[in-house]
Amino acid sequence: MRAFLFPETEMTHLHEERLASEQVFKGVLLDVRKDRVRLPNGGESVREYVVHPGAVVIIAVLDDGSLLFENQYRYPLQRDFLELPAGKIDPGEAIETTARRELLEETGYEAAQWRHLGVMHPCIGYSDERIEIFLASGLQKVAAPSLDHNEFLDVLTFTLDQAVDAVRDGRITDAKTITALFWADRILAGHWK
Repeated sequence: MRAFLFPETEMTHLHEERLASEQVFKGVLLDVRKDRVRLPNGGESVREYVVHPGAVVIIAVLDDGSLLFENQYRYPLQRDFLELPAGKIDPGEAIETTARRELLEETGYEAAQWRHLGVMHPCIGYSDERIEIFLASGLQKVAAPSLDHNEFLDVLTFTLDQAVDAVRDGRITDAKTITALFWADRILAGHWK
């Protein structure tokens, strides 16, 4: 059994070398690739994966301590989901700029304080997607939501305890939201700096 590895530790003996890469599909959001790779043991294999521009998720804390949520229909699973505000990083856009833009567009709120908490990789087996996690506070409602032409959602508020209960009972199953709520629980309780 291996000891805990720190992020700066590189496991070069596990590296897979790309030998060839083929673009299988290029859409508006997704870029699907099929690569031929050399394995650590010298053999070869195929790796299929999705190239994604990355995204942000925002833990937006109102003055009363409640959190902003969205209820949004997600077509691939044919149902609506409770999620924290989030959105795709545009090419060349700084991640905090993305977070500020998405919070304003989706909820109509601006935040006075922003803190980058970390990053998550939601689909490591088939995508290079990363989601940057932000904590936003000092919220002020400045406008009505300004959604994309094909975006529809409801803005809701929950206390952190209500949100954690919703994870526990299965009402919240979105991975980025669950991960961000883990951070929120630790940060807002003062357990993490």
